[in-house]
Amino acid sequence: MNNNDILIRLRYALDLKDQTMLEIFALGDLTMTEKELRELLTKQEDEELPRDAVCDYRTLESFLNGLIIYKRGRQTTKDGQPMKPTFLITSQNQVNNVLLKKVKIALKLTSDDMIDALRLANVYASDSELSAILRKEGHRNYKECGDRYARNFLKGLTIQYRT
Repeated sequence: MNNNDILIRLRYALDLKDQTMLEIFALGDLTMTEKELRELLTKQEDEELPRDAVCDYRTLESFLNGLIIYKRGRQTTKDGQPMKPTFLITSQNQVNNVLLKKVKIALKLTSDDMIDALRLANVYASDSELSAILRKEGHRNYKECGDRYARNFLKGLTIQYRT
């Protein structure tokens, strides 16, 4: 699953319109035109075109940061200054873990809510498995999240939010 697929699936699961997506990208400090957004969200039939060249890590994480701000509001420091969003993705291996963490924050999900979403997609994960996926990279109990969990989590969100 590449970054474009993640954006497409997340957009569908949360039923986000183009204008809302542009607003979310803007909240994540990334200015995007409608044409650029359509290119990100269009599935290309030609396999020779690299899709990740269109949606890089920074673009995806800007959207996730914007989604947090869109759903929960902007955090401020003790001085009253708005906090800068953090960028955690440095390699393809981290994309799914960061996706789950940031969607959990944006939608105010508990671990039980996430396990329920996975269950709706017929994937059964234990609390300790989910905890390992949500840990910081480098922690001794950290576990890399595979595409199967991320894809089925988004599928479960779709079932929760669109039915």
